Amino acid sequence: MVYGACFSIAISIALGAFGAHGLRKLTLSEDILRGFQTGVDYQLFHSGAFFVLGLWGARWIDRSSMRVALLFLLVGICLFSGSLYLLTACRIWGWPSAWVGPITPLGGTLLILGWAWLGYALVKGERAN
Repeated sequence: MVYGACFSIAISIALGAFGAHGLRKLTLSEDILRGFQTGVDYQLFHSGAFFVLGLWGARWIDRSSMRVALLFLLVGICLFSGSLYLLTACRIWGWPSAWVGPITPLGGTLLILGWAWLGYALVKGERAN
């Protein structure tokens, strides 16, 4: 888990640099650039959470609850950030992109569920102690 988080953080940084330097050179709207940057920000933030949970999560949360929460977060990152990256690619290459839009809120919903599950697991853990 920690190794995956490290790679995801590295990818986030690389994509952020690409967005700031490579995408800025293209004639893309500010809306598209902001969407791409939002994907980078969310991936970086949630990858940091993965890193912290991978190092210390077992101290606060039982393993099965942590797995469920991390699964929600992992799939949420892939769908939320991934759809924003894909939307940008579709706009660059002129591909149809209407089908990508509904994926983003699904990913966001999974991110919310992941955080809610973590909160529940922490509360449940406090009651058990």
